Amino acid sequence: MLDDNDYRIMAAVRAELRGFAHFTERVVKAAGLTPQQHQVLVALRAAKDGALTIGQLAETLLLQPHSVSGLADRLEALELVERVRNEDDRRSVSLRLTPKARDIMASLSTTHRDELRRIRPLLISLLSQLD
Repeated sequence: MLDDNDYRIMAAVRAELRGFAHFTERVVKAAGLTPQQHQVLVALRAAKDGALTIGQLAETLLLQPHSVSGLADRLEALELVERVRNEDDRRSVSLRLTPKARDIMASLSTTHRDELRRIRPLLISLLSQLD
């Protein structure tokens, strides 16, 4: 059964996560991106072979494929992603980061990693209190 302290811990964790989300919005906006566009770039950068289909991105980001398709169109117009046909199945198209996007991601990801390192001790402390 949960006690009052559990609720305080969960509220504090939620506050830290909201703070990180706000931090992300501010940082990616300064880079000329929306948070959703940034999420696509992060997912592509983290992909095992550096490319994902629209369907894979939709599944990863918990979005509908048509929403991801619109994001991909805008990112392609910004020259941040490119569409690449699968050589084994020419009907299949994947998205891949451009060199321009990789440069942007290197900077943004360093900033995000530093922020996560900053809040890590508090999150670890809070989460370790949940038993």
